Amino acid sequence: MATDWRPTASLETLRERARLLAEVRAFFASRSVLEVETPVLGHGGSTDLHLASLGVQATTPAGRERLWLQTSPEFAMKRLLAEGSGPIFQLARCFRDGEVGRRHNLEFTLLEWYRPGFSLDELIEETVALVRRVLGRELGDEAGPLRRRRYRELFREYLAIDPFSIELAALRRLAGERGGLTMSDASRDDCLDLLISLAIEPHLGLGGIDVVVDYPASQAALARRHRDPEDGKWVASRFELYLDGLELANGYDELTDADEQAARFNDDNLARRAAGLPEVDVDVRLLAALAHGMPAGSGVALGIDRLIQLVLGKSSVAEVMAFATPRC
Repeated sequence: MATDWRPTASLETLRERARLLAEVRAFFASRSVLEVETPVLGHGGSTDLHLASLGVQATTPAGRERLWLQTSPEFAMKRLLAEGSGPIFQLARCFRDGEVGRRHNLEFTLLEWYRPGFSLDELIEETVALVRRVLGRELGDEAGPLRRRRYRELFREYLAIDPFSIELAALRRLAGERGGLTMSDASRDDCLDLLISLAIEPHLGLGGIDVVVDYPASQAALARRHRDPEDGKWVASRFELYLDGLELANGYDELTDADEQAARFNDDNLARRAAGLPEVDVDVRLLAALAHGMPAGSGVALGIDRLIQLVLGKSSVAEVMAFATPRC
C-alpha cells in the first residue's frame, strides 16, 4: 500500500493559494478582462526546441489520433482573440515533460493573458501591477522599483561580452568554462541560455523588479521582431520579468502574420530533427486563425506557482501544490 498519499502542500498553504488566486481574478475583473477556459488537449503541440510536449493517443470521431497536452494555452487563446473576444485571461493547467525540480513541475498552473491594442510597455506595467497585487501591500512595496534591463547590456555587465557579436567558438569556450560542461557542439542560443542562467539570473530582481528586454531575434518564438536602436540588429519584441532571482513572466508583442508563424514552426521542427528530437504536430487551426486576422497586441504568461511560492516564502513549487510530481 502506498505511503506517500499525503499532499505536498499543507492545508494552510492551500487555503492561502486559494486566496491569492482570488486576488488574481479580482485584479482582472477590475480591468474588465474576461476569464476563459480552453482545452488542455489539442491537435498541435509546441514545436519549441527547448520544450518537450507530452502526446497522448486518443479515440475521437476521426478514430485513433495523437493529441498534445498543452505547454501553454496560447494557441487556443489566440483563436479566441481572432474571433473577437477582446482582452482575456486564463489560469491554465499545463504540461512539460521532464521538468521537475525546485522551480518546475511536470504539471503546473500558468496564468496567461492577452491585451489587444496594448503595446509591450503597457503590458509590462500591467504585469508589474499584477505581481504587486498578489504580493500584497507590504511585500509589494519591498519588491522595489521597476527596472528595465537590456539583454545585451546584462551580458556586458556580468560577462564582459557582447552576446550578439562574440564569435561562436569563444562563446562555446566561455559557456563550457562557466558550466563545467563540454559545449563544443552547442548552438549559440544554448550557450547564451546557459550563461544567463548561471551568471546573470541570480542577480536579477534583487532590490527591484527587473524586466529584461531586447532578446536575440533567434529567441523571438511567437513574438514580433524589431531593430536594436544601438546598431540595427534584429531583436525579439519580448520581455521576461524577474523577482528575487526568479523568472516569473514571459511576454510578447504577439506575432500575427500566419505565413511567418508557419515558417517559424517549420524551422523549429527542422531544428528538432537535427537535434535528434521528435517533431511535433503543427497547430494548423492557429495558423488559420492568424490568416483570418488576429488583432495586434501583447500577451504574457506568468508562472503562478512560482509567484505563490515567492509570496509564501516556500523553498519549492511542490510546497504550494496539492500533489506535485511524483506524488500525483
